[in-house]
Amino acid sequence: MGDQWGGPGFHLAVLRESQDFWEDRSNEIVEPAERELEADLAGLAAVLTGRWGAPETIDLWPYLGFDNPDPDFRAREPLGFLCGVAGNMRVWRLPNSERWIGLALGQADPEWPFQLLAAVGEAASLVHRRV
Repeated sequence: MGDQWGGPGFHLAVLRESQDFWEDRSNEIVEPAERELEADLAGLAAVLTGRWGAPETIDLWPYLGFDNPDPDFRAREPLGFLCGVAGNMRVWRLPNSERWIGLALGQADPEWPFQLLAAVGEAASLVHRRV
């Protein structure tokens, strides 16, 4: 298990990480690394789907706040972090709970590793409001 961090109402973990791409960003290196983590994500998603049903796909772009007129807008965590490294995530809303669990494949920069990320957050953090 990789890095883990959290705060009030959320927890994030890097479940798996590829190599970095500082030395070589060629398609022959990058694409197999990405496919391997995509396969891991699909396998874990199948297990979670078996337990909690089909996930919802959440587009993380709106959580960046570009459409928010408040210049100090910040998305609630863990979405604040996730929207900076991933385009979307698969989310399972946990029954009888105000929490969700999500999986995403992220990469902070083209030279950095791909990361298979798991997140747990409060249901209220998924509410996206335009101000």
